[in-house]
Formats: sequence, structure tokens, C-alpha cells
Amino acid sequence: MLKKARVEAGMKTVVEATNLELTFETNDGPVHALSDVNLTIAPGDFVSFIGPSGCGKTTFLRVIADLEHPTGGTISINGMTPAEARLGRAYGYVFQAAGLYPWRNIEKNIRLPLEIMGYSKADMAERTASVLGLVGLSDFGKKYPWQLSGGMQQRASIARALAFDADLLLMDEPFGALDEIVRDHLNEQLLALWKRTQKTICFVTHSIPEAVYLSTRIVVMSPRPGRIIDVIDSPLPAERPLEIRDSTAFLEIAARVREGLRAGHSYE
Repeated sequence: MLKKARVEAGMKTVVEATNLELTFETNDGPVHALSDVNLTIAPGDFVSFIGPSGCGKTTFLRVIADLEHPTGGTISINGMTPAEARLGRAYGYVFQAAGLYPWRNIEKNIRLPLEIMGYSKADMAERTASVLGLVGLSDFGKKYPWQLSGGMQQRASIARALAFDADLLLMDEPFGALDEIVRDHLNEQLLALWKRTQKTICFVTHSIPEAVYLSTRIVVMSPRPGRIIDVIDSPLPAERPLEIRDSTAFLEIAARVREGLRAGHSYE
């Protein structure tokens, strides 16, 4: 397994947002994307963000990644500003689409951020082989994206985000376009990957079962302007077979998420 550049000893939070606000200025007037967001994410958390379309879930991830800039409040990542965290390669980002370059095989797609960051050929080879093994694609490194299924392409995208071994993984609805059977399988694999790597994961989803199944904490957000309606600490055990979705505890958490989503619409 790859050596880890872990958060400094004594660091108690990975993400700390305080009174966070973000307003976009448009030709049609201001758009309030985030309002008074307060959230702490600890090392090793698996936090899912769920809410209706346009509620600011992806915007919050993009603020963490320094792709959007808040207009009020503060946010830190491992004690750094988002800009410092970006320059320090503090996170990997998995987008909704796999975004693999069709002219590069899977190995070369995974190596791309390592090439940009100036890793040696030997280190790139070691890291690429390691993350391909982590996502179960060791036999597919020489294949091209068009030769892989949609689910395998997303696994390759996750491997690329893991290649430089950042502690924080940002995932923006990576399985939303996949069918339910493939999605269930990838949910299981993602939990196993999280357990092996002990990374902190921020995961955007529109699926209540997916959020409940994957997460240690579930953040329920309201329609725009995006507010946090509820933060649910999951009582589910670390070992989660798919059958756990039929359990009373699972259904109770799902009901609380659904209730929060309904309550959030009162802000409209």
C-alpha cells in the first residue's frame, strides 16, 4: 500500500466551514448558492451531501477544491485555505463523468496528475499499479476507456484521484448515471476502498439509499439558497452488506433524511 502523507498530528478537522456564504452575480441578478453553512468534517469521515438539484451540494465541494470562492464566512482544509490546500495537493476530485482521455490507456490516464506533479517514472509506475489494484483494475491498465464499461471507467477515475495519495477525496455524484445493479456493486467497492485507505470522503448524491448505505454522516441540504437542514450521525456498523438496507436502523435513517428534505422545502 502507498505510504500516506497524513494530516499533521493533533489535527482534529479536515474541513471546517463557519458561516459560509456564496452568492453568484449574474446578468439576472444575484444567485444565493450557499447561506450560513456551518460544518466540521473529521479525519476518516465518510460524509454524504444530499438535497434537491441546485441546493449547493456540488458548489460546496467546489469551494473546498478552490474552484469557487465564498463571498462570506470562512472555510479551511487541514488548517489551510482552499487555495493553499489546492497547491498542496490536499485532495483528489472525482467528477460526475469519468473524464478519461480516449487517446490514453487507463494506466496513462491515471499517471496524468503524477506527470504534471513531476513524479519519477519509477514512482509513477509503483503508484499506478497500486491504485489499479485498489479499484480492481490491475488487468486493465493497457485498455483504452472505450474498451471499459461505465462502471469500470468510474473506477479508473477514482484510481486517478487516489494516485497522489491525498487524504481527502471529493466525489461529485460519481455513480449517478449508472444502472442500479452496477451502482450497488460500486457502492460496496467504495466502502471497501474507504476501509482500506482510511481517507476522508465528501460524497454528493441524490439517492437516499446510497447516502445512508455509504456514510458515517449525512448532510441534508435545503433548496437554494443552500442551507444545512440536518446532520445525521449514522449508527450503522462499519461492516455493511447490501442486505443492511432492509434493517430497521437503515429505514429509520432514510426516513429522517426524507423528513429533512421535505422540511427544507419550507425555505422556498
